[in-house]
Amino acid sequence: MPYSLKLALAALAVALALTPAARAFAIRIGALDRPGPRRVHTEPTPTLGGLALIAAVLGVAWLARALPGPAAALDPRPLIGLTLAAIPMLALGWRDDLAGVPPWVKLAIQACAAQVLVLFGYGIPLVTNPFGAPLHSGWLGAPLTVLWVIVVVNAINLIDGLDGLAAGVVLIAAAALWWVARGHDDFYVMFLASILIGATLGFLRYNFPPARVFMGDTGSQFLGLTVAAVSLLQNRKGTATVTLLFPLVALALPLADGAVAFVRRLSGGQPVFHPDTGHIHHRLVRLGFSERGAVLVLWYLCATFGATAIVLEHLPRGDAMLLIAVLGLGLLVAFRLLARIERRLSGPPGGEPRPPRPPHP
Repeated sequence: MPYSLKLALAALAVALALTPAARAFAIRIGALDRPGPRRVHTEPTPTLGGLALIAAVLGVAWLARALPGPAAALDPRPLIGLTLAAIPMLALGWRDDLAGVPPWVKLAIQACAAQVLVLFGYGIPLVTNPFGAPLHSGWLGAPLTVLWVIVVVNAINLIDGLDGLAAGVVLIAAAALWWVARGHDDFYVMFLASILIGATLGFLRYNFPPARVFMGDTGSQFLGLTVAAVSLLQNRKGTATVTLLFPLVALALPLADGAVAFVRRLSGGQPVFHPDTGHIHHRLVRLGFSERGAVLVLWYLCATFGATAIVLEHLPRGDAMLLIAVLGLGLLVAFRLLARIERRLSGPPGGEPRPPRPPHP
């Protein structure tokens, strides 16, 4: 049996075993996500399911590192760094799930976790240059790494608005990262991505609509950190033709949704971290998609971007950059079109929804 498959199955088994325990623990301490204006679910649902994800990912990783096998020879520093960075993220997620945390406190803790990764060798040594060879980042490497981690963490956190959506997006992104790493014999990326695939798949057994447990900020913050870390590992040797643009494309949907939310709130005079119901998953539900249907549509789009990211590796640089530009423009048009359709269906502000047009005689 391939070693990556063994790791994925081990993480799958741990997640399957521990998610019900995390659910029961959340119920016991009253950690419930209750229905509200921004919520799609109609019943109080236990949160803190992210505890099972953390245990599955880090537990299997350290166990594989301790047992005889290919992982035993791995440099321990990246795994130590990820584990130490996960501690403040766990504390942040736990506190946010139970009582809420101010946005600027979140950003500060996320930046601290990112700095831990930097101290343990994670970074962005190369930056894609569309006009030639990748550029060495030099002293900008550390701040770029911190910015990357913050962006990815918040993108995963923001898209965690429907049952199963964030876990599925991370699973798809991890699979894309694993595939490219396989082509470069980058064992460390394959190692962590395999575990991430198994853990999220096991969690989806209980999180797919209708969810019996939510990952909460405890899970979304950790998953965002881990995906960011794995993509940084893949970038450390410039293994992908377009370096950091590869994970950017693989995570295009959550990143674009987060960017659009930032611009929307800024242009509307709202605090940029103020939650709203303008995310793509909210809009699909308002347009008539069932929760499960909206999740499947968004998973399909993420899988398409993941496959596109893999294709980028085999294209000449000019063609790859052109494809990325087309994808970016397509995403922008799609978001604008979706907003326009929603406005037309909802009718004038403050009014009743527009009645359906009568059929042509």
